Amino acid sequence: MANLTLVQAINLALVQEMEKDDRVIILGEDVGPNGGVFRVTEGLHKRFGAHRVVDSPLAESGIIGTSIGLAMAGLRPVPEIQFEGFLGPAYDQLCSHAARMRTRTRGAFTVPMTVRVPVGGGIHAPELHSDSPESIYAHTPGLKVVMPSSPYDAKGLLVASIRDPDPVIFFEPKRIYRAFREEVPEDEYVIPLGQARVVCEGEEMTMVSWGSSVIQCMQAIERTGRNIELIDLRTIYPLDMDAIEASVKKTGRCVIVHEAPKTCGLGAEISARIMERCFLHLEAPVQRVTGFDTIMPYYKLELEYLPDAARIARAIEETAAY
Repeated sequence: MANLTLVQAINLALVQEMEKDDRVIILGEDVGPNGGVFRVTEGLHKRFGAHRVVDSPLAESGIIGTSIGLAMAGLRPVPEIQFEGFLGPAYDQLCSHAARMRTRTRGAFTVPMTVRVPVGGGIHAPELHSDSPESIYAHTPGLKVVMPSSPYDAKGLLVASIRDPDPVIFFEPKRIYRAFREEVPEDEYVIPLGQARVVCEGEEMTMVSWGSSVIQCMQAIERTGRNIELIDLRTIYPLDMDAIEASVKKTGRCVIVHEAPKTCGLGAEISARIMERCFLHLEAPVQRVTGFDTIMPYYKLELEYLPDAARIARAIEETAAY
């Protein structure tokens, strides 16, 4: 079993899916001989050729629009957008066309494409390179939204995304691209979309998170020494609310952690659903530890913006003491 980074696990998933299925093609800016801005597609151009790993012009709307057409023609495109801030120019293609195609054509056409997008802060990137827009796309019916927190999950979730018959946005937390390694099987495996993972079991409190924030949650749990159950969503939409409900009914308390701004973030949706399903089981208000309602700041203040173990630990203690 190989000990891989997140980047290497994603690269391995792409290699194996391209070997298995000739319909899988990659397109995007610099994904060819250059191997992508984070080298996720490194080696694929040489291995599979320019007809399956296609360098595109600097035009995100064109990349997604072309991918929609390729998917409707029977291929399985995996377009790469260099940074999440550049999804904006492609928003209309994603939400007005890819997400609606199955309904619009009464099932005659689907759009089996997986849009890979580096996401989030923590690497001191400039403006438009560090945002967390997952709630925007989770709010769009017809799109599935995935965000792994580990190399093992990244490989299994990406395989599931590529094989899905409908459009998937696969957000890759760039902060943990090379932050740690994990054993990843070389054999094929699939992690079904829509199923959360219990990272660690506990009785005292539930924590819900996803992406790179899962790592900060684990650090906060270790700092407090409390018996906490941590749930990694893995898939933002569809949301595994059954897993959250079962945990909160067991513990009676919940803290939700994410990088995105608090207002209208996914934490608000999860909190509301906990109120709907678990109200009589709650022993404390649901707390959220999030980014702030500001544009992601530049370098010196970036780490002040992101939820860290100290902020999360304070929320844990406040919730426990309520």
